[in-house]
Amino acid sequence: MVDSAALLAFSGRLLIAVIFLASAFAKVIHFETTAAYIAQHGLPMAEFFCIVAVLIEVFGGLSLALGYYARLGAVMLAAFLVPVTLAFHWGADQQIQLLKNLAIIGGLLHIAAHGSGPISLDTKA
Repeated sequence: MVDSAALLAFSGRLLIAVIFLASAFAKVIHFETTAAYIAQHGLPMAEFFCIVAVLIEVFGGLSLALGYYARLGAVMLAAFLVPVTLAFHWGADQQIQLLKNLAIIGGLLHIAAHGSGPISLDTKA
C-alpha cells in the first residue's frame, strides 16, 4: 500500500512537470513566434536557444514525471529557470511571472534535496 506522503510527492512532481512539458509543446507549435520573442529580448541565436529550451523542458519534464533521475532533472530545470526568469520576467509588469518562477524553482530545489519519492522509476533501479 502506498502512503499519502508518497502520493503527494508523486503528485507534486507531476504538477511541476506539466508546466515544462506544456511550455515545450507550445514552443514547438509556435516556434517562429517564440524565437522572435527571444530575439526581441536581445538574446542572440534565438532559434538555437528556442531549441535548447525545448530540449531542457522535455527531458527535465519527463524526468520529473517519471521520477527517473528526478534530482538531476530538477537541478537542470532550476538552473534553466534562473536565466530565463532574469531575461524575460524582470520588471514591474512581470511580477506575477517572476514570483511563479521563484515558486517553481523552490519546488524543484525540494525535489533535488529529497528525491522523487517511492512512486518513481528511481526507486525501481
